[in-house]
Amino acid sequence: MALFYYHALRRNGQKHKGMIEADSARHARQLLRSQDLAPLKLEERHANSANHTKRRIFQRRVRSADLALFTRQLATLIQAAMPLEECLRAVGEQCEKVAMKSLALSLCSRIQEGYTLSDSLREHPQVFDSLFCAMVAAGEKSSRLDNVLNRLADYTEQRQRMKNRLVQAALYPVILMLVAISVVSILLTVVVPTVIAQFAHLGGALPASTRLLIAISDMLQASGLAILAVVFLLLMAAQKVLRHARWRLRWDRFVLYLPLIGRVSRGLNTARFARTLSILTASSVPLLDSLQTAARVSSNHYVEQQLLLAAERIREGSSLRASLAESGLFAPMMLYMIASGERSGELDTMLAQAAENQDKAFDMQVGLALGVFEPALIVVMAGVVLFIVVAILQPMLQLNNMISH
Repeated sequence: MALFYYHALRRNGQKHKGMIEADSARHARQLLRSQDLAPLKLEERHANSANHTKRRIFQRRVRSADLALFTRQLATLIQAAMPLEECLRAVGEQCEKVAMKSLALSLCSRIQEGYTLSDSLREHPQVFDSLFCAMVAAGEKSSRLDNVLNRLADYTEQRQRMKNRLVQAALYPVILMLVAISVVSILLTVVVPTVIAQFAHLGGALPASTRLLIAISDMLQASGLAILAVVFLLLMAAQKVLRHARWRLRWDRFVLYLPLIGRVSRGLNTARFARTLSILTASSVPLLDSLQTAARVSSNHYVEQQLLLAAERIREGSSLRASLAESGLFAPMMLYMIASGERSGELDTMLAQAAENQDKAFDMQVGLALGVFEPALIVVMAGVVLFIVVAILQPMLQLNNMISH
């Protein structure tokens, strides 16, 4: 079977495009007509051709919400005891987005060729990470693929919720900062020069605050664009430097020791590790393999390095709790819950609970940080505006005194 990309017309004249699986181009046209679609354009997609690049473009367009829905639908159909290839074909037919339809049909073709689902997923690394593939492989071995896929859907949805929470937490202060900087810049480059020009005849008799304000205003007018360009170039240079593993490792370690950001980053990464390890152990993945996979889920390279070292210590005979404690990354309560899970044989449950507690702590920290940031920014802005107003009023008062005398 081959994949065909098509453009077609519905009966109402509306254009439609997508992917379809068929034995030949003629078969593909027959299938489209059976769906009340009039084919306009039909192109065969070969996996090992230049169209592989387009397939990768499709993969990048797959969002976490779409992946979670795809996983949930596949789990439901597998639970209904349908053959895997029929499940994938049915999910593909239900998908409205071309990227997901192409993905489902591509997986179906690989299954028909005799590959396992986990091996087929590894052909799409831009969509399915090592965690996803490892869990599916474990589900295939244990014949609990439907349960594993449901866990993966829950995990993907939870990760997307956390990502959205992070974006919202970062977006609000960034917007406030940009608005504050824009307002101050407009005041200094447009309003202040017009007002201060009225006192130019006073020369050196101007108050120190007014002279400082004029100097700042002149600098922004003369070099404002140059300053923006320098900041932009510095950011680009920093991004390029951080692509090197050695500098990225140093930076990630430095971030962990920042007053507030470090605590939040440490909490997020340890919670992600605990949740991932919980899902893997519950899916009967061996502990060492689970640790290595869960470590690579971390967004911080230093945290990943320390977790991989913990996995090596466990390989040498140390307990999970003791190995993680040596990394210095985990909160005492999380370590206590991990130790309790090891003793009781319910490690997956305790890890999931520890991750849940860490997520709640993160929400509290974000709420506290935003609650402190907003009034602090208002105070700073009020101070800047007060300085500008005083610097403008002082020469006015001085001029009035000169006239009165």
